Amino acid sequence: MNGISEPRSESAAPPAGGVRESRAAARNRPVVSEAAREAAAARRAQAGKLELGPLDRLVYYLLLGLLHLLSLIPDFLLYPLGVAGGWLGYQLDRRHVRIGMRNLEIAFPERTAEERRRILRASYINLGRSAAEYIRLGGFFYRRLKKRVRYDGLDYWNELKARNPGRGLLILSAHFGNFELLPTAHAMYGHRISLVHHTQRFLAGDALMTFVRERAGVEVIRKHKAARAVLRALRQGEAVGIPFDQNAKRSEAVFVPFFNEMAATASGLARLVAISRAPVVPVYLVRDPSMRTHRIKVYEAVPVQHTDDAEADVLENTRRFMQALEEVVRQYPEQFLWTHRRYRTRPRGAPPIYDS
Repeated sequence: MNGISEPRSESAAPPAGGVRESRAAARNRPVVSEAAREAAAARRAQAGKLELGPLDRLVYYLLLGLLHLLSLIPDFLLYPLGVAGGWLGYQLDRRHVRIGMRNLEIAFPERTAEERRRILRASYINLGRSAAEYIRLGGFFYRRLKKRVRYDGLDYWNELKARNPGRGLLILSAHFGNFELLPTAHAMYGHRISLVHHTQRFLAGDALMTFVRERAGVEVIRKHKAARAVLRALRQGEAVGIPFDQNAKRSEAVFVPFFNEMAATASGLARLVAISRAPVVPVYLVRDPSMRTHRIKVYEAVPVQHTDDAEADVLENTRRFMQALEEVVRQYPEQFLWTHRRYRTRPRGAPPIYDS
């Protein structure tokens, strides 16, 4: 099997809007030792530290204060504002709408232009709802958000961790659903998780994002120091999340199919798998039809190829990981971020995909 199957159901469904682990699952959850906590803190200090100049620090504190102030807006106003913001973004953001429509044309050539516009509009509105939830996540009373998240596949997650001591888990994820709530909700339910993060040019905004994640219990690993920090985390038996849906630089990429087109995809995940032998588990936060609650869907681990040809393994495993992502996006296209120039880096000699 090269892709993913449907996520395994829990033996007893958790109550709507929250999580209640079975007693067996609670017993199987690993106890984090004091030494492990100290090692994690050291990794955070080394890998997640961001130096801010005076101006960036001032902007950061202003943004943090604004986020807390906005978080006082009640939900019955905040969510409609998010929806309105998403709709307005779709109407005004012409450049990214063109990118999104081009991506959707590649992904769903069998659909009409109107159907593709409907998907893209829903994707923008999902982003608006996620922005409203981010205000809640970054401000006061942020822990209340975890009541809106339940698991689909938690027993399987615990089973995988028990079967792979000292290897940890590599989480295959993407800019899908409310992608910021996925690691933070998982951490707020007591599961240790690290997240590989590419430092943004807007340092004050990056610092704010790091604050929101770390406050919830997520360990941030800066991409430029990722390999060693990730391997240390895996040896500690922890989970490490790696977004896998972004265009990669040619020097770091292999080309594999993604929705009928060759896409430059980072080879780092496949190389980490070759070293660590950690399972690669697709995990996504799926927004429920109510639009107010979410499910953390844990899919079956992607089968990984290990042969004597290391480069062939990297190419094949990267292809399998990308296929696993594609299958989920096909199932929930309205929850995927379509406005990224996924095919910006082209195979040599291939024509460009985007006008700009």
